[in-house]
Amino acid sequence: MTSTPARRGAQKRAAHKKRASEERRKKSLASSRTRYACGLSVLTTDEPDADAFTRTIAAEAAAIDAGFALLFFSQSLVDAAALSNALKINAPALAYAGCSTAGEITPRGLEEGQILALLLPSASFSVASTMVDNLSSSGMDKITDEVGALRRSLQGRIGYERTNTTFALCFIDGLSYAEEAVTSAIHWGLDDIPLIGGSAGDDLKFETTRLISNGRVTSDSAIIVLITTEIPFHVFKTDNFVPTDQKLVVTASDPDHRTVREFNATNAAEEYAASVGVIPQMLTPLSFASHPVVVKVGGEFYCRSIQKMHADGSLSFFCAIDDGVVLSIAQPKGMVESTRAALKDVEDRLGGIDMILGFDCVLRRLDARNRQVFREISELYKVNNVIGFGTYGEQYRSMHLNQTFTGIAFGERQAAE
Repeated sequence: MTSTPARRGAQKRAAHKKRASEERRKKSLASSRTRYACGLSVLTTDEPDADAFTRTIAAEAAAIDAGFALLFFSQSLVDAAALSNALKINAPALAYAGCSTAGEITPRGLEEGQILALLLPSASFSVASTMVDNLSSSGMDKITDEVGALRRSLQGRIGYERTNTTFALCFIDGLSYAEEAVTSAIHWGLDDIPLIGGSAGDDLKFETTRLISNGRVTSDSAIIVLITTEIPFHVFKTDNFVPTDQKLVVTASDPDHRTVREFNATNAAEEYAASVGVIPQMLTPLSFASHPVVVKVGGEFYCRSIQKMHADGSLSFFCAIDDGVVLSIAQPKGMVESTRAALKDVEDRLGGIDMILGFDCVLRRLDARNRQVFREISELYKVNNVIGFGTYGEQYRSMHLNQTFTGIAFGERQAAE
């Protein structure tokens, strides 16, 4: 059939329409916006265009009158400095804090390679934040003083201090070896204000994590965010391990670098591998995720997860370690069932969950894949409106934890009123 000019024109228009439709489809997949009844708004993207995403953030901030944003991002997708510069250009009036991740939790569940922005409307949330630099050389007193100044700053904004409607978030360089001291110092300065948070990650590269705050991009630092709201909230944690009778006593270690050379006077990797029933050469991050160790503190057991094995058989940890510490090999229980039960308890306490800001250990993600429950956990987070990121450690009140989910759940605005 001979192609006429009219036919060729129609074909071009059809092709153009198809390309435009495909571009719209890609754009809808690349970014999303979700607003919650409590007033919070979440934006996500899997596109590395920091300029375009921060323009979207600026538009949404104006639409809901947001004065503060939390940002969590994969360094595999976007450079922290590029994101910070784009925010300075496109949203100069918006205060923000955030960090790099080891995976993200979006409205679609567990994902990777995303940028996530959580916007807090000024009508419902009063926020003050600060950054603590040089964690490796910062004393406890300095950090506690920073918390005190932050409390006074927030009090000045709202006219008086309301500890019963205030909570604190912290984001810490997950490669700083300082989370225990920093968390303890922050908790000391907060008194009765609950603290939760997560250690920044770098997609399991263990090279450099980044924290961003109001134009600054740093490592070896921590960000503290104080938030007051009339929206009902509840701070909680959950894990899925119980201790066994198998003990590992640290008999040789390098506490400054969280490295154990010996358990029970035997090479650390060999003794650990024998305890969990594998050979040392087969130890991988999945092994450590599936078989963490726990330590007893104040009558409760807390995970002390292993980060990696070195060529000499020593083991690096995500948490502080020292000679004489007694660890127990932990036995897993159902991750899906234990997480569902924890979320049900939170729902009962609040009278319904509107959304949850959560900090989920990257080893839980690895363990979920290993046990083939990744989709179920992802769907559970999706159904319960969990938003957050995969961490190199979690903070809960005065404790720095591993292989734990810590979160703050919000009820609906109507319940608050």
